[in-house]
Amino acid sequence: MIAMFLFFMAVFTILALVSNTLRNARALQQPPIDAGMAAAIYVNTNRFFEGRVSGDFDDVENLKDYSWEVETTEAMTNGLLQADVWLSRRGMSKPVDRLRILVFDPNFRASPIGPRPPR
Repeated sequence: MIAMFLFFMAVFTILALVSNTLRNARALQQPPIDAGMAAAIYVNTNRFFEGRVSGDFDDVENLKDYSWEVETTEAMTNGLLQADVWLSRRGMSKPVDRLRILVFDPNFRASPIGPRPPR
């Protein structure tokens, strides 16, 4: 009984140590990045127009290899715009992540013809 008690104490101690090490290793990993971060930067400007806008994350130490691009098109004539967000990593040909959002701008001037057809 004493040997079994000591064995289980040692096993649970080792499991706790492994669990704690894995939790610390996850905390040290680079933060995951998605197109939502770029969309937040774009929406934070509060200036929307049809066309393309791009930028990068040079001010964030761990994200210097990433850049973003947003293409905005008119979705409806009432100031509703569709923004397609692409997140790219330098050296990779395909985007890392893509996102499509709708933004509303009451000051947006709608085109007289109406929204362009989707591509």
